[in-house]
Amino acid sequence: MQSLNMGWLIFIGLAALATLYVIFAYNGLARGRNQAVEAWSDVDTQLKRRYDLIPNLVETVRGYAKHESSTLERVVTARNAAMGQNGGPEHHAAAETILTRSLRSVFALSEAYPDLKANQNFVELQRELTDTEDKIQASRRFYNSVALPFNNRVETFPSVLIANLFGFRKFSFFELDESEKAEASRPVRVQF
Repeated sequence: MQSLNMGWLIFIGLAALATLYVIFAYNGLARGRNQAVEAWSDVDTQLKRRYDLIPNLVETVRGYAKHESSTLERVVTARNAAMGQNGGPEHHAAAETILTRSLRSVFALSEAYPDLKANQNFVELQRELTDTEDKIQASRRFYNSVALPFNNRVETFPSVLIANLFGFRKFSFFELDESEKAEASRPVRVQF
């Protein structure tokens, strides 16, 4: 009789430990998911800031570089495509790469138009966009650094069991394509 009671106590103890593990694992996954969602919202905020600056840049350049309408149209098209992306990083990465390249072509125009390069509004917009690009990169790195440990928990045993049970899914990383990574690693030289 006493061994039967001891067996039940051991069973109840193991069940309590398993329940506590499920609770702690679930709460850890929920915290990780919430941190990744918050980090992505910061990236999204910085992207929207850049989208808001682009029309002013296009109008400033249009006044000086009237013959460059195709370049400006590419920027506007790329901006609209990037703004139209919904969801997480997997939806934004390609559109953002195209937008970044088209913005570089606008800044390259300033070399051909000295009056544009000297325009205070253009210089200020260029400074704000550079600052915004830096903030986007910092937000991207932070988001990826938050997504990585969450993804590890979703994929590793035993927390993978809890993640699958409650529907936790991995977050995609927000990564530059290979040509953008190479470009980002080069030192930037700005000349006025």
